[in-house]
Amino acid sequence: MKLLRLLGAFVAVLLWISMARAQTPGGVTPSGGGGANSTSTQSAGASGNSSGGAGGGVQQPASPLSQNPYMGSVPTGKATDEVLQISFKDAIERGLKYNLGTLLSSHDIEAARGNLWQALSNVLPNVTTDTTETASKINLAQSGFTKIHAPGFSFGSLDPIIGPFGYFDTRAYVSTPIFDASSWAKTHSARDNFEAAKYSYKDSRELVVLVVGYGYLQAVTASSRVETADAQSKTAEALYRQASDQHTAGTSPAIDALRAKVEFQTRQQQLIAAKNDYQKQLLNFARTIGLPAGQRFDLTEKIPYDAQPPVTVDEALHRAYAARADFQSAQLRVRAAEAQKRSALEERLPALYFDGNYGLGGPTPDQVHGTYQAVGSIKLPIFLGGKIHADSLQADANLATARSELENLRGQIDQDVRNALLDLDSSSQQVQVAKSNVDLANQTLDQARDRFVAGVTDNIEVVQAQDAVASANESFISSLLNYNVARISLARAQGIAETGVLEYLKGRPNNGANSGN
Repeated sequence: MKLLRLLGAFVAVLLWISMARAQTPGGVTPSGGGGANSTSTQSAGASGNSSGGAGGGVQQPASPLSQNPYMGSVPTGKATDEVLQISFKDAIERGLKYNLGTLLSSHDIEAARGNLWQALSNVLPNVTTDTTETASKINLAQSGFTKIHAPGFSFGSLDPIIGPFGYFDTRAYVSTPIFDASSWAKTHSARDNFEAAKYSYKDSRELVVLVVGYGYLQAVTASSRVETADAQSKTAEALYRQASDQHTAGTSPAIDALRAKVEFQTRQQQLIAAKNDYQKQLLNFARTIGLPAGQRFDLTEKIPYDAQPPVTVDEALHRAYAARADFQSAQLRVRAAEAQKRSALEERLPALYFDGNYGLGGPTPDQVHGTYQAVGSIKLPIFLGGKIHADSLQADANLATARSELENLRGQIDQDVRNALLDLDSSSQQVQVAKSNVDLANQTLDQARDRFVAGVTDNIEVVQAQDAVASANESFISSLLNYNVARISLARAQGIAETGVLEYLKGRPNNGANSGN
């Protein structure tokens, strides 16, 4: 019989395993990502990673949550016919309010607050009340008392029915730890994690400023490219008409007119591509600041250029280590992991508890008397099945991870600051050179055009000069973008993006053009 039961249990286990594998493709248990999310400050683009499943090697599309949350938002309201005028300050404020990255980070704060209160509940008194009124009637025969016999006495000779009877009781209970070192250490760990979550939220605001600022500059830059491409297209059209007129008049060969037409159509293609890129940049930017789908808007700022006051590496690093919210958060998480380790070690210590109650009891609510109970207890762990050892191992691993992440972040901050300073110095010089090149290229085009009109040369020089003007303008626009991105990156690297970027970019001198939607 026992053998049959064991065989039946074994078959049941096999069936359960088969069902579990049938529910998971390829027999592999899916695992959730338990690692901390990291956001790169080097690029504002979203990275959509795809992971291949184990079932037959089929590649699964990335879920929306795997995308960079800072490239998304929670749109509010509905699109209107009004064309919104959005300044850089307006964009930053909207991003800080509606960007998905800050919203998710704020939810993390509430989760950490909940964990803190959960830890506090283990060290704070628990007080409850209970009020009961009972009416009972007992049958002794049902409980087997009538079968009990003793010399000279038998329950069977008594009436087996007792009652009805009742009683009333109302009571307050209190239970509290007097000394529990492990629980207090867990509370300290939860408090440090809560403070770390608040710093992480502050860091997410810095990242939003970085992403929104970069998106704004990208859109304004795309608008400048449209204006430049439009101006070059009009110049190419005028030169084409001029070459056609000269060919009609017989003063230049047909090849000059054909060459000018090819150049004109090339500029038209570039203008079409620039307009398309501009509209896409606007769409990307609108997603980061939570604008309703289809809402029309204009960007009111231009591409600014203002010389950066000289900053040494040591000054920037000192400011970064003092102000970077992610660095403060990482330090607090190390402290939280240290407290978690203390909690695991202190599980071996005895704990002192108090339990008590006081209440009123009696046959009826108007016939009650006060009663109480007070109990003090000491709990000393002797063997808990390896729980203390397991908690210690986990705490050691968490502490080692937190310390490694802190040191890695320390090095990353150093690299961020140095990279931003290098880019800032390089792009500043590029702006000056590119601006000079634009002037020289325009002068070259004017002279080549005059030589062609005078019949000194064909229009090959004109076409080459047009290409030089286009290249010089593109270099100037790109250098302006790179310079401003470097300034934003430096502010982010120093942990002052939310205040420093607005201070620089609002209403400063500019060399760009207005952007329109």
